[in-house]
Amino acid sequence: MELSKILAPEAVRVTGHLTSKKRLFQELGDIAAAAYGLTAASATDGLQERESLGPTGVGHGIALPHARLHNLPGIQGVFIRLEKPLDYDSVDRQPVDLVFALFAPKDSGVDHLKALALVSRTMRDASICQKLRANADPAKLYAILTETRGTQAA
Repeated sequence: MELSKILAPEAVRVTGHLTSKKRLFQELGDIAAAAYGLTAASATDGLQERESLGPTGVGHGIALPHARLHNLPGIQGVFIRLEKPLDYDSVDRQPVDLVFALFAPKDSGVDHLKALALVSRTMRDASICQKLRANADPAKLYAILTETRGTQAA
């Protein structure tokens, strides 16, 4: 599995100031709707429902919100770089500025977990995060995220 298979160039954005996690999820839902034809409300609701089970802020300024949705043809991603970090209730209590959301079909099973592991490995790479934080052009961000890398252990 490669990020280029689950992340469309039009699903990568740089966003200014968002005031809350709820507003971030709405933005992610809107981008998913524009890029993939999802219903913005169902995407937003799915992210909020999953987040109610526990925070998806994994630390180091990174959040990996995800949701399983009905009537989704495959796993799809949305990436946002926030210009102003947002309080996210992350495990390390640090605000987030890099957000990679995943939307998967309800019955995706192990494929959803594989995609989440791929995104997690990518976002744990300090050099990738440094490049993401240094760029404000969505096309460059997409290129950084989808650059082919060697196989890594989970």
